[in-house]
Amino acid sequence: MKTVNDITALRQQISEWRQQGLKIAFVPTMGNLHAGHIALVEEAHKHADKVVASIFINPMQFGANEDIDSYPKTLSDDQEKLIAANTHLLFTPTADIIYPKGLDQQTYVEVPDVSEGSCGESRPGHFRGVATIVCKLFNLVQPDVACFGKKDYQQLQVIQTMVEDLSMPISIVGVETVREASGLAMSSRNGYLTEQEKAMAPALRQALLWLGEQLEQGKQDFQALSKQAAGKINLAGLNTDYIDIRHARTLAKPGAADTELVILAAAHCGKARLIDNLQVSLAKS
Repeated sequence: MKTVNDITALRQQISEWRQQGLKIAFVPTMGNLHAGHIALVEEAHKHADKVVASIFINPMQFGANEDIDSYPKTLSDDQEKLIAANTHLLFTPTADIIYPKGLDQQTYVEVPDVSEGSCGESRPGHFRGVATIVCKLFNLVQPDVACFGKKDYQQLQVIQTMVEDLSMPISIVGVETVREASGLAMSSRNGYLTEQEKAMAPALRQALLWLGEQLEQGKQDFQALSKQAAGKINLAGLNTDYIDIRHARTLAKPGAADTELVILAAAHCGKARLIDNLQVSLAKS
């Protein structure tokens, strides 16, 4: 695996592969890699001849009082994992390379509607930062395919919408969430959890499964059901940020006739902010 940190070297390698007629898949990450990230790389291999990964802790998607300064940096270990997964190229730019004029002077990309509510409401400006960095990385890597985890469901919809709206010739592949044996979705932020908190954290997933069962049974008082699910999460010792029931594709509030839904949820557990989701397909009435 080749590791490059400047744009010229990245583009030179991409150009060589293009001249050979090779198909390129891309996996953007913020590092501190776990089995969920490696699953994205493994999926990428199914769609292309060459797999490019990036590691960049994007300051634009962190808000005030968020954890960018303490976000784990494990480049050497990450490289070993990517080599083992047969990654061909790793791009590791600095913030000065990505945002040479600084964040205040940086052109940004904003995706309406799907960026609003849920994490978009809890973390103002977060999805503007996500869309901007993904758009820039897409311009640099110029992949045919890009893989993203479904754990970050709203992010996946933001990126899919951006690609469609801006007519980018990139296929976006959503990859199923990789979970701990307890059901907890794998996340870099799980490293913040104490042993006691690790035992509490699966309550988020359990509440989503309970809520999904209620919806499948035909219950439709979404507000009351979400409040009950939040109560279950809080009773386990977590602090619910939000629970939203949305249309699975548009993330709009669902109507009575909608059958493809997604439950989006976030909760604080100690220093960690956990997110998860559950897609629910209802029987047509």
